Amino acid sequence: MKSFICCLFLVIGVLPLAFAGHNYGEALSKSFLFYEAQRSGYLPHNQRVHWRGNSGLNDGKASGIDLVGGYYDAGDNVKFGLPMAFTITMMSWSILEYGRQMAASGELGHAMDAVKWGTDYLLKAHPEPYVLYGEVGDGNTDHYCWQRPEDMTTSRAAYRIDPNHPGSDLAGETAAAMAAASIVFRRYNPGYANELLNHAHQLFEFADKYRGKYDSSITVAQKYYRSVSGYADELLWAAAWLYKASNNQFYMNYLGRNGDALGGTGWSMTEFGWDVKYAGVQTLVSQILMSGKAGHNAPVFERYQQKAENFMCSCLGKGNRNAQKTPGGLIFRQRWNNMQFVTSASFLASVYSDYLTSAGKYLKCSSGYVSPNELLSFAKSQVDYILGDNPRATSYMVGYGSNYPRQVHHRGSSIVSIKVNPTFVTCRGGYATWYSRKASDPNLLTGAIVGGPDAYDNFADERDNYEQTEPATYNNAPLIGVLARLHAGHSGYNQLLPVVPAPKPVPKPAPRGKVTPAPRPRVIPVPANAHVAIQQRATSSWALNGKTYYRYSAIVTNKSAKTVKNLKLAISKLYGPLWGLTKYGDSFIFPAWQNSLPAGKSLEFVYIHTASPAIVSVSSYTLV
Repeated sequence: MKSFICCLFLVIGVLPLAFAGHNYGEALSKSFLFYEAQRSGYLPHNQRVHWRGNSGLNDGKASGIDLVGGYYDAGDNVKFGLPMAFTITMMSWSILEYGRQMAASGELGHAMDAVKWGTDYLLKAHPEPYVLYGEVGDGNTDHYCWQRPEDMTTSRAAYRIDPNHPGSDLAGETAAAMAAASIVFRRYNPGYANELLNHAHQLFEFADKYRGKYDSSITVAQKYYRSVSGYADELLWAAAWLYKASNNQFYMNYLGRNGDALGGTGWSMTEFGWDVKYAGVQTLVSQILMSGKAGHNAPVFERYQQKAENFMCSCLGKGNRNAQKTPGGLIFRQRWNNMQFVTSASFLASVYSDYLTSAGKYLKCSSGYVSPNELLSFAKSQVDYILGDNPRATSYMVGYGSNYPRQVHHRGSSIVSIKVNPTFVTCRGGYATWYSRKASDPNLLTGAIVGGPDAYDNFADERDNYEQTEPATYNNAPLIGVLARLHAGHSGYNQLLPVVPAPKPVPKPAPRGKVTPAPRPRVIPVPANAHVAIQQRATSSWALNGKTYYRYSAIVTNKSAKTVKNLKLAISKLYGPLWGLTKYGDSFIFPAWQNSLPAGKSLEFVYIHTASPAIVSVSSYTLV
């Protein structure tokens, strides 16, 4: 049994290489629309998401400061400073790595607009060197109400950190965001870039001099964005970005002197996100080392790099402590908004792949050396899963593909646009009328990446299922870089290291087995039934260890005028894993997220094995 399981995971590991055909450019364009839907404040004349209106126009007024603008973090109407700053950092990093590719797609302007919308707000939130506003609104009162942003009646109190109420993690992340963004704008708007860099210097000094966790000062954030990892990682993260932005040796030496004390050389992580930055800073330091700029810090930076490579190996399943994956191959960290970890890991894998390629190096894992292309293939597999190559054939980007979430946990998208119906939506009335409504959202939240499936690839598209259907700005921020990279193919690498031209012909990713072209789709007949039809087709194949594996897609369609319930399918001559149905004794029944098949509707299940198609037939069902 153990050998079969190992073989199964090996097959799943190469499975994404057999898929093809996603429009990464389209997904990239739609990602930026999501940021326009998340805007707070006075919307600009070139706003493309027309169902949104102005909101939060008195933010900061009660505290005597202008805090209008910025982004709502997710499906609520609060502006949380820590995840917002992380979002800006990652958008900036995506541009710095793959800005040329974004420009080729016509999206660089939208990317820079998205960053500037955030940094304009962060500049307002930093009115004095040692004062930073880290939240507007509070989750408790906000979550009590279900209102579109334009109708908010909830508290808009502003919360800050200062020397008596420190927040090194918040100040450090905001310093990183401003430093990274300053590089983005250096060529296009040098005055603005200098302003951002000056604020970044001040914020780093504030973070380092007055140390403390921000959620001990802004306690209303604890329930929503608690800083579990503390502030040590943000201090290193900020120093790395300030070195890149300023080339000031002080910050490189800070990384060298404090690598051990602040955990940069000690923590070996399997996650990267708005709270835990170690894998990110380790990747940045590795790039400094590989570019030959580490100087006397090289011995310490090598220990950073070892931890960075541990992260990469864990994503590939080739480390001593590997990231958990779903049966369908998705990185899995937690049920609540797991997709944030998927997109961030994919981004780090993409940039590290390019760093290695540019430096002519390989990744060293406990199982041996790994080519850079294998890291990029991993990132592609995760993105393809997000866009629909998964056991449910569901796109977890709203508006991409034909099967995507329709009941997103998001106040603005779930309530009729104020431009369509300006009738005021009350605090609790929104729950009664719109939250509980079992229908598609009236406003399409195009480009949003929702929380995603559970550990078994299951997903329920329901508005109250906030763990799986709520989007977040920091889900998309790393993804835009990977999408730009994949859309460009092998036409160029990153902008932070000297570019090594790709050989001709275009190289293929280095899989663990030889990938063969997908066979021509063919329809495979199955036993007929008057009410339930089943069609199968082989969608792809690949060779591995002397065997040819086939991926089959089966579509079950209700041809009757009634709803099919209690469906049981008999499947014989099945020799591999199957997704999209539930095993029940000797039969297969509806998956956990579905209990019926309405008239004219279809469901899909997929399976993989090395033989001809399995024999699928209808055992029983009822019509109601």
